[in-house]
Amino acid sequence: MRKVLVAVALCALAFHPALAMDSREESGLRKLDPQTRLEQRCDVEAMERIRNEEGNFNPDKVLAYAFAEPRMQEHAIQTRGAAFRSDGAWYHLKYKCETSADNMQIVGFKYKIGGLVPVEDWTKHFLVP
Repeated sequence: MRKVLVAVALCALAFHPALAMDSREESGLRKLDPQTRLEQRCDVEAMERIRNEEGNFNPDKVLAYAFAEPRMQEHAIQTRGAAFRSDGAWYHLKYKCETSADNMQIVGFKYKIGGLVPVEDWTKHFLVP
């Protein structure tokens, strides 16, 4: 349950990218195990970057494992099978994210947006409307 609450708080953060992470959100992230923290932190970074750099997307959800298992390291995640939701539609996404030793700060991030995921593929990849 705690992981769900932290994920909801992090999604709320993504809707307000101009706001810095406050002590409550930071505290919530720190309560997660390091690998979950890494994934959550990188998913939020992906949403923020896409929203701020692409202009025509408003992402509210990222799944790093939608189409393939991500390659996880202690302080990095690389996924070629991610997806993000924007305005009710899902899009393919690749990203590589590197974090600080505590998995709290982003030290490197690259991404590439792919094509629209057909609606008929959503269910088998756990993509919800």
